[in-house]
Amino acid sequence: MSDTAEETGRHHERSEEEESESLSDAEQGKRRRERRIAAYRGARRVLARPGFLGTLRERLALLDEARALDLYDLDEPADLYGDGIVGALEEKVAGLLGKEAAAFFPTGTMAQQVALRCWAGRTGNPTVALHALAHPEMYERDAFSQVSGLRPVQVTSEPRLPTADEIRDFDEPFGALMLELPLRDAGFVLPSWEELTEVVEAARERDAVVHFDGARLWESTVHFGRPPAEIAALADSVYVSFYKSLDGFGGAVLAGPRTLVDEARTWRHRYGGTLFQQFPTALSALAGLERELPRLPEYVAHARVVAAALRDGFAAAGVPWARVHPEPPHTNEFQVWLPYDTDVLTEASLRHAEETKTVLFGYPWDAKGPGLACTEVSVRAPGLEWTADDVRTAVAEFVARLTEEVSGEVRK
Repeated sequence: MSDTAEETGRHHERSEEEESESLSDAEQGKRRRERRIAAYRGARRVLARPGFLGTLRERLALLDEARALDLYDLDEPADLYGDGIVGALEEKVAGLLGKEAAAFFPTGTMAQQVALRCWAGRTGNPTVALHALAHPEMYERDAFSQVSGLRPVQVTSEPRLPTADEIRDFDEPFGALMLELPLRDAGFVLPSWEELTEVVEAARERDAVVHFDGARLWESTVHFGRPPAEIAALADSVYVSFYKSLDGFGGAVLAGPRTLVDEARTWRHRYGGTLFQQFPTALSALAGLERELPRLPEYVAHARVVAAALRDGFAAAGVPWARVHPEPPHTNEFQVWLPYDTDVLTEASLRHAEETKTVLFGYPWDAKGPGLACTEVSVRAPGLEWTADDVRTAVAEFVARLTEEVSGEVRK
């Protein structure tokens, strides 16, 4: 290389570095998300291909699939304010969960606020006991207190579900206990069936109702060894999602006693959740129940194969410390922890995906301490094609790029 060319190359490298440093965190996050989505779309091999990352054309194809599956008579009138196909979906989910009735909501955030608001009116106590890592505490901008007049209190912040003793010994009364199954931000963790039943019994001893945040309840059946209805039977009410596990367009259902659900419909209207027409979302939910629900146990089983191969792959590649959590996974989703900065791990993950057309770590990395980060791994239908050797090979390719990022030997 000539002196001029080398000088130009160094200038180009400095320009890229200066540009990167000048970007705000939001702008850098946006660019990385764009790269991540592009890598997903261009990848030949992925562990999961979330539908929400697809194009509009790809998402609309889900409605064609629903039509091909003959899930509902498409010559029936379209829904208006929750009748027709929306009512049929509610009835189907109520049956799957073994509850008297169910109401469709546009979001789980709204469904759970309404459920717990209704329970507060019945118990006379607006206090909701929940985990510090529960979704309302982490992602809903204090909606319980700011919108619904509820008072959340944190039973524990440990990376596990609350124990029966913690419920019995909690130092103030509460009207409802909310349990997130699985607890996502702790690693998609679940208690044992015995622990869950003891926690529910402890809440009952305190005259509290029990509500399950079952956004991912569908894939919890393998860990508990019981169908959804038997799990849901422990709770007075339960919410389930249609897009997290079932790849629908969105939407949620609140299921429970008919009197509660009737009251919830009234509050749904007051919250602005009784939409004019929702047939595309309802159709996508029915398609997910037909296509994805029966396969979730298979995804959970293979997630355990993938997790073990990841652990072995990192050990073979000489990574000083790595952790898969929980091990084995409780569902088809779990965490991977590595002792590196998030920027380094993010760039290594993106480069691996872009250069090999294989997405191993497709979700963002979150800082958990100085030089420590974790990410989530999800295994769905595309992941079933991976053997343990495929996972170990991908790990070796990823670690090679990670080593380059750490040492600063990335080729410009």
